[in-house]
Amino acid sequence: MLLAKPALNQADATEVKPTRLKGDNPLTWPILGLLKRSNRSWKVHHLATELQQQGLMHNLDPLPEKDLFKRNFLLMNALYELQHMLLPGQWLQVQAMDIILLRIPPANVLQLQQDDSALRDYYLDWNNYDTCVNVVREMLESFWNSYQDYIGVRPGRFAQREALRVLELEDDASDKEIRRQWRKLALKWHPDRQGGDTAKFRQICEAWQALRG
Repeated sequence: MLLAKPALNQADATEVKPTRLKGDNPLTWPILGLLKRSNRSWKVHHLATELQQQGLMHNLDPLPEKDLFKRNFLLMNALYELQHMLLPGQWLQVQAMDIILLRIPPANVLQLQQDDSALRDYYLDWNNYDTCVNVVREMLESFWNSYQDYIGVRPGRFAQREALRVLELEDDASDKEIRRQWRKLALKWHPDRQGGDTAKFRQICEAWQALRG
């Protein structure tokens, strides 16, 4: 599996983050499920194979080399997103050939984050996936639609005000607040987490879908 090195300077990377797109990387949630259901470590290409079998990983480019790179990028992006979301309660070790969810973060977690900072910044910058942001957005929409089918989300179920109530937000909530709360609640109710609830997780996803459109 190819691992690219950062190509942009820090000023460039600061401006372009996943928040500039319409939605999260939908691979984040099925990957969390796979990691929670298994105590073993994973390799990136094994994760890709499992997601492909679930119908959530598609061909991304007609050129084999570019397809491999884009698959790797999507997976690593989702893994680094999860690493940030799970702290401080858990630590997700993100190495291409050794990916494992640790219930207790190691004592040197800050040093580990610092050591990985350049690679993490690279994979969280969507400019490095493709020069055309519209292509990335369309690709994410396709993945999100596949994931909705996978978990049984019913699009259009909620009106905007009702969706905000589901996310425990006021009517004047900003886009940033909506996104932050969606991620918080989705992580809390993910069915593969202790205390998770499939029905509540699905409801949170439906509310998010209503608000992000």
